[in-house]
Amino acid sequence: MESTKTAGVATSTLSDWRKSDTMWMLGLYGTAIGAGVLFLPINAGIGGLIPLVIMALLAFPMTFFAHRGLCRFVLSGRGDKDITGVVEEHFGTGAGSLLTLLYFFAIYPILLVYSVAITNTVESFVTHQLHLNAPPRALLSLILILGLMTIVRFGKELIVKTMSVLVYPFVIVLMALALFLIPHWNSALFHHVSVSSGKGLWMTLWLAIPVMVFSFNHSPIISAFAVAKRQEYGEGAEEKCSRILARSHLMMVITVMFFVFSCVLSLSPENLAEAKEQNISILSYLANHFDTPLMAWLAPVIAMVAITKSFLGHYLGAREGFNGLIVKFMGKNKAPAEHKLNRITAVFMFFTTWFVATKNPSILGLIETLGGPVIAVLLFLMPMYAINKVPAMRQYSGKISNVFVVLLGLIAISAIAYDLV
Repeated sequence: MESTKTAGVATSTLSDWRKSDTMWMLGLYGTAIGAGVLFLPINAGIGGLIPLVIMALLAFPMTFFAHRGLCRFVLSGRGDKDITGVVEEHFGTGAGSLLTLLYFFAIYPILLVYSVAITNTVESFVTHQLHLNAPPRALLSLILILGLMTIVRFGKELIVKTMSVLVYPFVIVLMALALFLIPHWNSALFHHVSVSSGKGLWMTLWLAIPVMVFSFNHSPIISAFAVAKRQEYGEGAEEKCSRILARSHLMMVITVMFFVFSCVLSLSPENLAEAKEQNISILSYLANHFDTPLMAWLAPVIAMVAITKSFLGHYLGAREGFNGLIVKFMGKNKAPAEHKLNRITAVFMFFTTWFVATKNPSILGLIETLGGPVIAVLLFLMPMYAINKVPAMRQYSGKISNVFVVLLGLIAISAIAYDLV
């Protein structure tokens, strides 16, 4: 039967699943599921069973609707513009410049966080697991950042491929750890069950929402994803992007929440409170708590893979933002060609991430927290605002999912503000 054409793309083509779709599905997963997940069990489980169950129910719709909205926003622009170009098209040059700045400062600090985290993790691994003297921090961070930037140098396609390949060992090890903990499951979590609408329950939920936003966030790669799929599928890209996002988010929620529940069921709320007080990841706490060689080796391996994936995914967004800042500063006519812009950005990223990784400043946790409200504005609120203001996005108006996304965005921003104060 001859396939009908829909907006210039064959319906049969849209229904087919390509290798590139799988690559991007895993690339999205790889960007989202990183170091933030390693802190999620502590924040999600500390309030007992009811908040944890509610968070599990919120995870998929919160992640899917928000990222689909951002993807639709990028696709609403004419041509192959990235997110900064689409904002300028819809809201003008001033708003475009402001968003480019916000977009960069929402993602770039997280890149710095990951550069420090990968250095600390490898240094600890060399010292405690390999029982060797770690190289000087400046040399170690230089080697690690050089390795990551070498992958970056080969372009966006290799970055996504690398992340999609790293997903497999990460998921396997994460699930192996979750299964390993099953014999240690206990009933302590069920002793903290309360269906009352007390202050503690709502406070736990309120303050945990930003952690979930950060743990499942992959907004830095959404713009590159949308542009790539538009080049591949034309005007049918929105339908294909939604399918890829749905599968990727389902994979995220199932694997992450199983890991979270397994960690929480193997500990008590008091243990989780202790981990929070010590300001360490769940893996570090589990390794100390159970004192087993398997845990001691698994923990740094998971952390290294998670951080590498997230660094690469966030680099795409940070590069996009920095390129945009250069273009805005120099003007479109005077700005270098894209390949030259990428080189300039690579040099800047290399030296700044190496410097920060070497210095290991304690301020990074605060920077990451301050980046949270900007991520929430860009991911939850801006696309919903555009639906009401941009003619190309009016077709998505009037849906209950839009109200849900706005509400969660406001909750995330208010909780981060409360936590800072």
